[in-house]
Amino acid sequence: MSTGDRAQFEEFMTSRWAGLVRLAFGLTGDPWLAEDLAQTALASAYAAWWRVRRADDPDAYVRRILINATKTRFRRNRVSEQPGGPGDLPDPAVADPAAEVEERSALMAALAELPPRQRAVVVLRYWEDMTDAQVGALLGCSAGTVRSQATRALAKLRASAGLAGEDPRGVAPPRQQEVPGESR
Repeated sequence: MSTGDRAQFEEFMTSRWAGLVRLAFGLTGDPWLAEDLAQTALASAYAAWWRVRRADDPDAYVRRILINATKTRFRRNRVSEQPGGPGDLPDPAVADPAAEVEERSALMAALAELPPRQRAVVVLRYWEDMTDAQVGALLGCSAGTVRSQATRALAKLRASAGLAGEDPRGVAPPRQQEVPGESR
């Protein structure tokens, strides 16, 4: 690889790293595995940089590499790996971390319960804000398949006890008491 190509790839890699890790985290629910998958995708992109940079959409090309790496991981480790619990998720930096961490943990736990293809559709469609056609192109299926997978996945997420605000034992969470003189 020439010096110019290497510099071009380094610039590409630096600007896309966070998005690839976020996508991989959404697909796997594991922050460490997400970084490994992003690194694997970028290593593959480096090896075929001449093909990647000539693609119509290099970002989509690298996202496809990452999704394929995720699929390979699911095939290889399907039986031996168990999804982590809500306490295994990283804490995002937010103004009110308690409420948002709880919501994010519940969402990631519900996503982990979805089959890999439905999880990929939900993450790409709603987290990465891609169109049905773009998601279909990345996953190798039609836009109609993406819509049907998204519908099924959203139905499962809506039925999830963790996202409904209920305890798995069927007990509703306690309501916050309003303090007199304090506005929301």
